[in-house]
Amino acid sequence: MIGIIDYGRGNISSVETALEKGGFKNITTDDHELLRKCDGLILPGVGAFKDGMKDLENRGLIPIIEEVVKSGKPLLGICLGLHLLFEVGEEDGESKGLGLLEGRVERLTTTFKIPHIGWNDLKIINPSPILDGIVDGDNFYFVHSYQAHPVDKSIISATCNYGQDIVAVVSKNNIFGVQFHPEKSSHKGMVLIQNFGKLVSQWS
Repeated sequence: MIGIIDYGRGNISSVETALEKGGFKNITTDDHELLRKCDGLILPGVGAFKDGMKDLENRGLIPIIEEVVKSGKPLLGICLGLHLLFEVGEEDGESKGLGLLEGRVERLTTTFKIPHIGWNDLKIINPSPILDGIVDGDNFYFVHSYQAHPVDKSIISATCNYGQDIVAVVSKNNIFGVQFHPEKSSHKGMVLIQNFGKLVSQWS
């Protein structure tokens, strides 16, 4: 069972639909015990870093996420969910993130229009099981104004270019994050969803 963390943010119905299409049982909840029982978690998200962390804190979900990650179960952060994996976000003033990955989340510095909205090609930097079957040039759908800057560059699995190189996929042990929305990225998005589902199945 894959748990979608409900903290009031994200395209949850789209994520549910993608998981169901992939044949993966899932539940959307903020219930601590139900999340603990899941074999893997997805942290979706749309909106601001600071507000997202407040919502996680208000629902008591931060210790649950930390506990699940420590257990070795796979965690996938999507868009804002990726950002929240890091230590600090600067949106609306600095605020503390989950700190599961070292680094900061800062506003895009590109001369292109912000937010970055639309399809963009991936460049694979380091192999990752979340990217099995995905190659350079595959397209994914992005909507964001901020990007992650990991301290450890070896966790960067893929980038895209939007007037600047943008971290698009990170992988560290059982923690994965994607800047784009796989649930809105057609066939290749489903490949990534399938890959995450397989990782969850392997753990269970």
